[in-house]
Amino acid sequence: MWPLVAVIGFMLCLDPSFQQFPRPCATREALRTKECCPPWEGDGSACGAISGRGFCQDVEVPDLPDGPQYPFSGLDDREKWPLVFYNRTCRCAGNFMGFNCQDCKFGYFGANCNERRESLRRNVFHLSRAERIRLMSYLNLAKQTVSRDYVVATGTYQEMENGSNPMFADVSTYDVFVWMHYYVSREALLGGPGNVWTDVDFAHWAPAFLPWHRVYLLHWEHEIRKLTGDMSFTIPYWDWRDAQGCDVCTDDLMGERSPQDPSLLSPGSVFSSWRVLCSRADDYSGRGVLCDAQHEGPLTRNPGNHNRDVVERLPTSAEVEFTLSLADYDTGAMDRSANMSFRNTLEGFGDPQTGLGSSSRMGMHAALHVYMNGSMSSVQGSANDPIFLLHHAFVDSIYEEWLRRHRPSAAQYPESNAPIGHNREYHMVPFLPLIRNREYFISSKDLGYEYSYLLGASKLCFGGAFIFFVDMNYCFVLRIKKTPKELLVSFSRPEAGRIPTSLPGGAAGCVALVAACRALWGDYNTGRSRCLPNCKTPIPRVALAAGGEVEKRIRSPGKTATYQEQRRRGNQAPELPNDNMNTQPDL
Repeated sequence: MWPLVAVIGFMLCLDPSFQQFPRPCATREALRTKECCPPWEGDGSACGAISGRGFCQDVEVPDLPDGPQYPFSGLDDREKWPLVFYNRTCRCAGNFMGFNCQDCKFGYFGANCNERRESLRRNVFHLSRAERIRLMSYLNLAKQTVSRDYVVATGTYQEMENGSNPMFADVSTYDVFVWMHYYVSREALLGGPGNVWTDVDFAHWAPAFLPWHRVYLLHWEHEIRKLTGDMSFTIPYWDWRDAQGCDVCTDDLMGERSPQDPSLLSPGSVFSSWRVLCSRADDYSGRGVLCDAQHEGPLTRNPGNHNRDVVERLPTSAEVEFTLSLADYDTGAMDRSANMSFRNTLEGFGDPQTGLGSSSRMGMHAALHVYMNGSMSSVQGSANDPIFLLHHAFVDSIYEEWLRRHRPSAAQYPESNAPIGHNREYHMVPFLPLIRNREYFISSKDLGYEYSYLLGASKLCFGGAFIFFVDMNYCFVLRIKKTPKELLVSFSRPEAGRIPTSLPGGAAGCVALVAACRALWGDYNTGRSRCLPNCKTPIPRVALAAGGEVEKRIRSPGKTATYQEQRRRGNQAPELPNDNMNTQPDL
């Protein structure tokens, strides 16, 4: 872990990155000329044009019809984003990205953005103690460090007198993202106190919900890397399936409940000193103004003491599986009424047992927000709570699993008639440089990251030590000895003993072993294992079943807790035996 002083010192020499509003584009000149094409420091040219990194280009917005939910035109700054503020922005070439093409596209690294690397997002309970401390330190550093590259808007373009009177505020790196989530989901100001339109949201209640939050998390992850210099940092996820309570609400993670006030966090949590912003949606609407980005009080949370008429409990594994089974990404009006819609059901407005929209109770993603009963429960202010990041990382993983399972064509994402801001070619609010919704209707692997529990199976080799990975922590080590007629399988843990210890020789034995694993643990990608009976490897440590968490009760003598329950309690993984993993296989 970086010492805090070193991190702060390193921060002073960081290069600018992306998102809005970039400081170079928040000036009177930039607003009046409507051009956001800052120079790249490497060659001093706009968008790094001299070096071929990008160029300044006129903004093109689609002219296809939106849905009927928002019946206005020309009243909200977010319409046809970003034309109210800018009509020329950088368009980056190749693997370059950023408001001035300074950065690399997600998944690429290096000075020339030609180094392809994949990052791994892991279960938060599988972080080591040092990794947990580092996560808390990075979050707190982002909260306490004023963003060098961005400012946030505190007034509408009209209030800025069409750019003559810029209205922006400095906030921390973390709070830039709080503001972004507020701004994209705020009600439309139609002019004057209380005159707002509530049925509008450029990132929720419609098809862009999942792509928008995918981009949001990627940008946030990238900013933490820039701030700390830790290019290996990834956002962990909280797998909340079947959880009986907020098991991340501990002082070594997201903060326990305060013994003095159940709606506040424990003094032992670093987050107890945090102050929220943009959390008073009703007040802003009543006054007909934007959030002024001032601190508004402590972070609040009272998990489980919510309205049970709205949310009965946290989502179950069965509800996640039903949601994943829905083949259509979105349907009908593509809003909260959509029936049998994967997006609407995962977002929480479709019933996770029937798929019917406009559910009287909220489920899946929305259920977590309501359950937290505090800052997380306001759409506009929810990103104030760091649980937001862990929660949305897991939501994104479910989105990823659906993409891999159903392999939708690009045409599944609607081209027109979705609620405003959600059509395929619409630019996401409020990102700069411009990002279209369709660009993130793709697999995470194309964006350079993976989830530990979705890892695919590796090669199956005969001989030597094999490890069954179960969400990267629960491992079953076995040895396989090949004879001319059979495979002799021995296990180090009794849980796996239900797999036969004697299997046919040759490829048939490999197939039988994979089938036995699937029967014991479910599919979990074992079906994609390849049987290579002549495989040799100098280090025979390979993943047969990588990923997948044991949902069934797999018991050993004297133990009654499922692995799912052990994981929720944060138990350490079973220790591996002292096998010499570097020996040659017995062939």
